[in-house]
Amino acid sequence: MNKNKLLTMVAILAAIVVIASSLTRVATHDSMTLTEYMESNAASSPDAALPSQLPATSDSSAPPQQPPVSPVPSPSTAPSPVPTSLPSTLTGASLNGVSQIKQRIELAEGFYYEPISDKLCRYMTGVSYPAPEDSGASPEITFEELRYLHILHYNFDGESTEGELICNESIADDLAEIFYELYRNEYQLEKVLLIDEYNGDDDASMEDNNTSCFNYRTIGDSNNLSKHAYGLAVDINPMYNPYITYTGNGRENIAPVSAQPYADRSASFPYKIDTEDLCYKLFVQHGFTWGGNWNNSKDYQHFQKSPALTD
Repeated sequence: MNKNKLLTMVAILAAIVVIASSLTRVATHDSMTLTEYMESNAASSPDAALPSQLPATSDSSAPPQQPPVSPVPSPSTAPSPVPTSLPSTLTGASLNGVSQIKQRIELAEGFYYEPISDKLCRYMTGVSYPAPEDSGASPEITFEELRYLHILHYNFDGESTEGELICNESIADDLAEIFYELYRNEYQLEKVLLIDEYNGDDDASMEDNNTSCFNYRTIGDSNNLSKHAYGLAVDINPMYNPYITYTGNGRENIAPVSAQPYADRSASFPYKIDTEDLCYKLFVQHGFTWGGNWNNSKDYQHFQKSPALTD
C-alpha cells in the first residue's frame, strides 16, 4: 500500500469517529449550543449571578435560599426623640391638644411652641395666673403674650422624656433652641413641669427639683413682680442651684431649704451650674443674664431676659 492511500484511509476513519460521536451526543440529548456554552462560562466566572438571581428549580432536594441580610445601620450621634405622635401624658400638652397646631412653630421633633388654648387658660387661672377676683387690678401680662413650650429632655435616669413650660412669647424661640441644644448634649434635667402641678407653689416646685418658667408671683416678701410673672425667667434644676439671700448679720437664707448641701459653690457635685456649664453658656449666648452673677444675692438656678425695647 502506497503512502497516499494510507493517508486517505486514516482521514476516512477519523471522519467516521467524529460523525459517530456527534450522533451519540444528539441521541443522549447531551449536546451544547453556543449560547449554552457562553452561559456555562458565565456561571463559572467571578461575576456569576448570585443564587437569588438563578432560575427557579423544582428540585425539592435543593436547600432553600436564604433572603439577603440587610446591612446594620450605623448608630446615630443624635439622641432618639420621644415619638410625639403618641398621646402625651403632660397636662399642658393634653389640654392644648392639636387646637393650636396651625399656629405651632416647631424647631425639631418634640420641640415646639404655640399659643395657649382656652382649656389650658382655664387650668392655669387661679393657680399660676391670677383669677379676676383674686386681684383688684388686671394682671400685667395677658395669656395672648404667653406661649406653651413643649420640649424633650434627659432625666436623672438618663432617659429621654417630655417636658413643658409656659413662657413669654418674646423668648419662646430662644428657649426652644436652648433646650434643644441641651437635649442634643444629653444634659440632664430631673423634671420640667408646669408650676401649676405644684399649685403655683414655687417652694414646692424647687423642693421637687422642677425646672419651670412662668408663675405670676412677687419676689420673696416684696410687692415687686418677679421676671417669672412675665414668663421671662427660667429656673434650672433648683435643688442643686439654690437661691441664696443674705441678712444684715451675714446669715444665709437658702431656697429651697433642702438645698443646703449645694450652697457651697466651691464644692464639686453633679448638676451644678457655673460659668463652665453648658447650660450657662447657652443662656448667655441667647442674651440671658444669670442670677449667679448678682452681687446682693445669688440665684444659681435663675436665668432671665428682658425683651428688646421697640420704638
